[in-house]
Amino acid sequence: MLIRIAHSPDADDAFMFYPLTAGIIDTEGLQIEHVLADIQTLNEHAMKGTYEVSAVSFHVYPYISDKYLVLPSGGSVGDGYGPLVVAKEKLQSLKGEKVAVPGLLTTAYLVLKLYEPEIEPVVYPFDQILDAVLSEQVKAGLVIHEGQLGYQERGLLKVVDLGEWWKSQTGLPLPLGCNVVRRDLGKEIIRKIERLMKKSIEYALSHREEALSFAIKYAREIKEDKAKVDRFVSMYVNQRTLDYGEDGRKAVRLLLELGYKQGIIKVPPPDVVFSDS
Repeated sequence: MLIRIAHSPDADDAFMFYPLTAGIIDTEGLQIEHVLADIQTLNEHAMKGTYEVSAVSFHVYPYISDKYLVLPSGGSVGDGYGPLVVAKEKLQSLKGEKVAVPGLLTTAYLVLKLYEPEIEPVVYPFDQILDAVLSEQVKAGLVIHEGQLGYQERGLLKVVDLGEWWKSQTGLPLPLGCNVVRRDLGKEIIRKIERLMKKSIEYALSHREEALSFAIKYAREIKEDKAKVDRFVSMYVNQRTLDYGEDGRKAVRLLLELGYKQGIIKVPPPDVVFSDS
């Protein structure tokens, strides 16, 4: 059976999927095909139920919960850190300001709107946001992926770390992205995919140098600095990627509920989120 796994061409995703990509682990009779696309594109495809397994933003999950369940492994969770808002000058407030964002269905945008509802979002591809701030097309930019480690070298200042802010407000980690599995595959196939995801992440974490050597080519602007790539990967592929933990699952529920209450998410959160619930 062909299972297409769609994920971002980023160092953290490449790291966790390396064992599956390289055919290192037994796929239990499933034929795995990898599809690479940016997170905004993946979110849009998930709305249509295109892929059997896909990385998506948690923000989009309530809209696709009729088609997908969240896998217990494969999440990107920031514990006291997360997407950053950066600017050319120190800002006291973002209220009323134009802010470059990487997509209106990204979790980063959801958390930004919880932090400051009265921004004027302007959508840019995630890898053009720093340039948009530097060229003063916008007052500030919402930075995800490797830009979180490279903005200072471009002369930009941090306005707020949204993961830090979320932790200060809730005491919880910030769940950003997840891997979802299509409900119509049935329990037996879903259980296989749960096992494969966990095995892939376990192998990558226990063979770090090997997995990093593969992942570094996906690191774009920081690939010349292996230590920085290692740091970025460790931010988003760690023990919480193996399992969200009780507080991580609680954070998922709270994030979706707050988004709905604030009118950012237009549909109520589903009763069941995780495939192993």
